[in-house]
Amino acid sequence: MAGKQDVAKPLSRYAPFRRAGDLVIFSGITAADPERGIVIRGYADLPPELRRQAGETGEMSSDSKDGPITAQSWFVLDRLRSTVAAAGGTLDDVVKLTQYFCNLRDFPIYNVVRGKFFRDPPASTVVRVVELLPTPDVLLEVEAVAHIPEKRR
Repeated sequence: MAGKQDVAKPLSRYAPFRRAGDLVIFSGITAADPERGIVIRGYADLPPELRRQAGETGEMSSDSKDGPITAQSWFVLDRLRSTVAAAGGTLDDVVKLTQYFCNLRDFPIYNVVRGKFFRDPPASTVVRVVELLPTPDVLLEVEAVAHIPEKRR
């Protein structure tokens, strides 16, 4: 099971998740890394060993165009995976995602990345918003609901 350090650290005073019986509700996760004090803006902000895995090609035109949403998608979903693990589950337990985008044109790229994290996609809602916290560089926020039986913890 993941440790406390693997939980997506909140940007303010709120819980990363709350349990209600067998349902676990996860707060929205953005591409902000409070521990490093940065927002993931592209592949260069990911650890070197994850860049290729996330989709970095080494081609400046592709990486600079698709890199911001791809890197943010990877970072957010990886943080969701570790936070769900800290709650005693896996991404297979996630039954609902709500995804917030500043630009809906980013959804197809996010959707490809999401396919690498979820074998069977959960129920999903996509919403366009004007801006996300903590800075205008954040392109995406994902919140989730999972069914993780209390007995499994």
